[in-house]
Amino acid sequence: MTRLLGCDFSSSPSTRKSIVIAWGAWRDKRLVLEGLQACTSLVAFEQALHTPGPWVGGFDLPFGLPRELVTTLRWPLIWKECIDHFATLSREEIRATFKAFCDKRPVGGKFAHRATDIPAGSSPSMKWVNPPVAYMLHAGVPLMLQAGLDFPGLYAGDTQRVALEAYPGCLARRLIGSRSYKSDDRAKQTPERLIARKDILQALVSGQVGVTLYLRPAQHDALVADASGDKLDAVLCMVQAAMAQQRHAGGDTLYGLPPEMDALEGWIIGV
Repeated sequence: MTRLLGCDFSSSPSTRKSIVIAWGAWRDKRLVLEGLQACTSLVAFEQALHTPGPWVGGFDLPFGLPRELVTTLRWPLIWKECIDHFATLSREEIRATFKAFCDKRPVGGKFAHRATDIPAGSSPSMKWVNPPVAYMLHAGVPLMLQAGLDFPGLYAGDTQRVALEAYPGCLARRLIGSRSYKSDDRAKQTPERLIARKDILQALVSGQVGVTLYLRPAQHDALVADASGDKLDAVLCMVQAAMAQQRHAGGDTLYGLPPEMDALEGWIIGV
C-alpha cells in the first residue's frame, strides 16, 4: 500500500514553529489522515525522510531556482549540479548574491520567476524574505537528495519514496477563492479565517477535488483550531500528493507534471 505524505516546511524549525508532516493512506477509496508528525529540527525532518516506502510526498518548498537567475549567475544548468552548488553557500552569501541580482533590475521586476510561479500564484523561489523560500530550498532539498528520494522529471532516486513540489495555497484558492484562512500574527487570527478553514475541510471531506478526505472528529477540530494553518497546509499537501499518485496509478510516470516542464526549475503538482 502506497502511503501519502504532506509536508508544511520551515527552514528554521523549532518547538515554536515545527515542520509538520501529515501521513495518510487509501482506505475504501478514501484518503484517511493517519496522523500528524512535528519535526522540531532539520535532523528530525531528515529522519522522517527515511521512513520506509512506498510513499508519495507533497512538499511545500521550491525544488528549483528560476532559469533566468541561474543563467545570469553562471551556475550549473543541470538540476542536481545546481542544487549541489547552492548547498555550498551560506544564507548570507545567498542573500548578498540574490540582492545584487535584484538591484540591477527595474522596479516591479526585481525577482526572476520560474514558469510555474505565475499560474500557481507562488512566491519567486529566489525570495529570501516574506516568505524566505530561497532559504527553504537551501535547507530542505539537499537533505531530500541526501536521503535518496526520487524527484520525478528532475532526478532519479528511490522510487519507493517520491518527492513532489506542492503548494497548499494553490489548492486552497481552488476551494475557497481568495479568502485568507491562516496567519501567524495573533491579531489576524480572526473568526473569518477560522470559518475559511472549516470551509476548506468541508470541501475536502466532500470530495470536491476528486479525492475524498476522511478525518476523525478530533482531527477535524485540531485542524480548525490551528490558526497558523500549518497543520491544514500539511494536509492540503497530502491531498495534492494523493491527486498526483492517482495520476501515476493511471499510467502517468510524471505524476501529473507536464512533460515539457523545465528540468532545471521544476514544477508544482496540480498546476
